[in-house]
Amino acid sequence: MEALLDLRPLLAVLVSAAAAVAIAFTGRNPNLRESWSVIAAVVKFLLVASMVPGVLAGERYELSLVEIAPGIELAFRVDPAGLLFALSASFLWILTSFYAIGYMRGLEEHKQTRFYAMLATCLSATIGLCFSANVLTFVLFYEVLSVATYPLVIHEETEEAYRIGRQYLVYAITAGIALVGGAALIHQSAGTLDFVAGGFLDPGLGAGILWTIFFLFMLGFGVKAGVMPLHSWLPNAMVAPTPVSALLHAVAVVKAGVFGFVRLVGYMFGPDVLADMGAGMVLAGFAAVTIILASCIALTKDDLKARLAYSTVGHLSYIVLGAALLVPHALLGAAFHMVTHAAMKITLFFCAGAIYVHTGKKKVSQLDGIGHQMPVTLAAFGVGAVGLAGVPLVGGFVSKWYLAAGSVDAGGLVFLGVLLLSGILNAAYLVPIVTRAFFRRSESHTRFDEASLFMVVPIGITAVLSILLGTHPDGLFRFFSVAEAMVASVTDAVFAGDVP
Repeated sequence: MEALLDLRPLLAVLVSAAAAVAIAFTGRNPNLRESWSVIAAVVKFLLVASMVPGVLAGERYELSLVEIAPGIELAFRVDPAGLLFALSASFLWILTSFYAIGYMRGLEEHKQTRFYAMLATCLSATIGLCFSANVLTFVLFYEVLSVATYPLVIHEETEEAYRIGRQYLVYAITAGIALVGGAALIHQSAGTLDFVAGGFLDPGLGAGILWTIFFLFMLGFGVKAGVMPLHSWLPNAMVAPTPVSALLHAVAVVKAGVFGFVRLVGYMFGPDVLADMGAGMVLAGFAAVTIILASCIALTKDDLKARLAYSTVGHLSYIVLGAALLVPHALLGAAFHMVTHAAMKITLFFCAGAIYVHTGKKKVSQLDGIGHQMPVTLAAFGVGAVGLAGVPLVGGFVSKWYLAAGSVDAGGLVFLGVLLLSGILNAAYLVPIVTRAFFRRSESHTRFDEASLFMVVPIGITAVLSILLGTHPDGLFRFFSVAEAMVASVTDAVFAGDVP
């Protein structure tokens, strides 16, 4: 493995931070303001994508920013795990930038300058934690992401939005305190904070210290990952505009939590240490309960975004479960599900937002016959729905296949049952939305009247991406190869490169 000094990790972080400043100063010119968002998204993605060939060849791009104290520094390192998350988030930000134009203009939303500036700030923080070389840098960007999300959660500035914003801050601050405490304990006991593939925490530290560190980080990451009972902020945060729900609550913010678990398992403790502790089964138990309960609650929700929010809670724990099983196939399924879930869920949120902007409808019970009015939007919704249920030819099938294989490898037939049952529940709360949209009639809907192209085109692209991830998992941006490289570096597993 070759470590190379490189500015690209820093530039990938700074480009959206610079865009946030530019957006703030050009807010009186909507076209220029929105252009900054699009330009920054494209440049960020190109910077991230340019590092894929080198990382797959074994190179690791590093950059030290400042040494705070001996052994404590702010630093970046691009490895397969961080690159996978960054690649997904940066690409989907491009589509969200265009979608947000149609959404915000369509509803004539207020304070659009603040909205775009904070969205860019959140993406800057997301890429920062993706490329963090150590626990300290990760926690710093994790907290910046928490703070920057608050103005987006309260965007509507209603009494309900402020109440939910306060709840979000309580959860975020609690998680932050846990992570800072855990980082301090790690440095005091282990003398280093640097992420290492396979883990750097030594069993010789003692069971008490290791379990304390584990539970502090489980609390800190579990909040953003929506692991029950730490989940209630996430469905409530759907009060935010749909572009926020789509990108931050399906792709970036919540994925920061599950990415934290990937770092915890693969780069802090390591699978072997967690297996010896028995901590993997503890984490897997919480994840399994979350998957089933969230799916059952989703069945009861008539509000479309609320149903999608509880679906997100459940699917985030697919990733947590895969990491917790501590075997290569499950880790590969977890890593790839970070990508497939992002593509499928952002499609569903995009569709929900287009329906709301174009028709004002928020409830599932109001969608009878709407497929005849908005066929492209509802067809894309159907792709996301069957994908999340694990139907072949959509990305969700591939990631769930490896999660199921990992469950068998780990001897966890109970977890295999959880995955199969949740697939049925996914279909039960999502597929009926599509059937009622196309097979029930409503005289109130006109025919073939879609939302603006700013919204429909991103919807179509994310739906196609969801299919490509299921039919050619490695054919676009090398997502699958990067996921394999991550698991191989953590477990020394060797994959044949084939997919089901």
